[in-house]
Amino acid sequence: MFTGLVTDVGRVASVENANGIRRVTVRSKYRVEQLQMGASVQHSGVCLTLVEFGPDDEGSWWVVEAIPETLSRTTLGSWKPEMLVNLELSLKIGDELGGHLVYGHVDGLGTVRSVTPDGDSRRIKIEIVDGLAKFLAEKGSICVDGVSLTVSGVGKDDGAHWFEIAIIPHTWQVTTLGDVKAGDKVNLEVDMLARYVARMLEWRT
Repeated sequence: MFTGLVTDVGRVASVENANGIRRVTVRSKYRVEQLQMGASVQHSGVCLTLVEFGPDDEGSWWVVEAIPETLSRTTLGSWKPEMLVNLELSLKIGDELGGHLVYGHVDGLGTVRSVTPDGDSRRIKIEIVDGLAKFLAEKGSICVDGVSLTVSGVGKDDGAHWFEIAIIPHTWQVTTLGDVKAGDKVNLEVDMLARYVARMLEWRT
């Protein structure tokens, strides 16, 4: 379980495919003492398990593996060497919950429609599939590429649903959201509370 508060931006060092499994090596500033075999680390919104790790000059490196299901439902299928990824280690009992509860289970992909300056901040409009629209509400929570954010607006035009987020300068500078542009795909995880409320209402009707 995570909070959606990014604690490092890592770099993809290599990507290898073998027997339907994609092995990705990531380098990070995390100290090797912070890692353990089998630990869960959030990678731009995707919870992945460490299967190898060790120290390096920057801090540490590790290997994660992804199956075809993960590759087809997340942006991981398009990762390449030198790409940057938002990272967060899993919560420990007693840690501060500064964002919202995030599980690292991607619900779907969004498509960035526009990135608009708003003073020193940015507004990002993201198009979503119809099935995700019911989970989003203004002032609700959403996780975008592993970043916990507040929905600033929702709408539908040209037959497509969208939502908007406002990015403060700090988030713009310390996460990969500062590099997004129109047309990019992003990993989305809806708020767990919204998911269960929607499911309960389905059963009631």
